[in-house]
Amino acid sequence: MIEKDTYCDDVLHQIASIQSALNGLGKQLLEHHLKSCVIERIEEGDRDVLDELMTTFNKLIK
Repeated sequence: MIEKDTYCDDVLHQIASIQSALNGLGKQLLEHHLKSCVIERIEEGDRDVLDELMTTFNKLIK
């Protein structure tokens, strides 16, 4: 779009749409991760998964 000299505001709107789509995908993946991998690891006695999860949360909300 930039190479085609597209109006800047249109490019910014496209970027916002892409970010929104990625955020939605991230939420779905996080939910699946919590309901499967994290629960399994906690049930197995692995409490380190909580630290890992907090690191992931911090990266997602940056």
